[in-house]
Amino acid sequence: MTITSIRLNSEIEAPLDKLAKKLSRSKNYLINQAIKEFVWRQAMEEARWVDTQQALSSVKSGNTLHAEAVKSWLESWGRVDEKAPPSA
Repeated sequence: MTITSIRLNSEIEAPLDKLAKKLSRSKNYLINQAIKEFVWRQAMEEARWVDTQQALSSVKSGNTLHAEAVKSWLESWGRVDEKAPPSA
């Protein structure tokens, strides 16, 4: 584990202290959890962006489905005669 110093704004310090006491956790623990969640969310946003770029590229290349085929497939979900997914 490494040590990194941070400066907290005064409007963050008091609520952080209060939350740490309420949860019986250290400020260090809460800060680490917050950073972990932030990093995870940023990774998820990046992954969504990559997925979006791939989807747009796919559409530009003409790889699309008719809405009615998709609707019909979705409406069949859970039925005995469930349809196979439509293909391009």
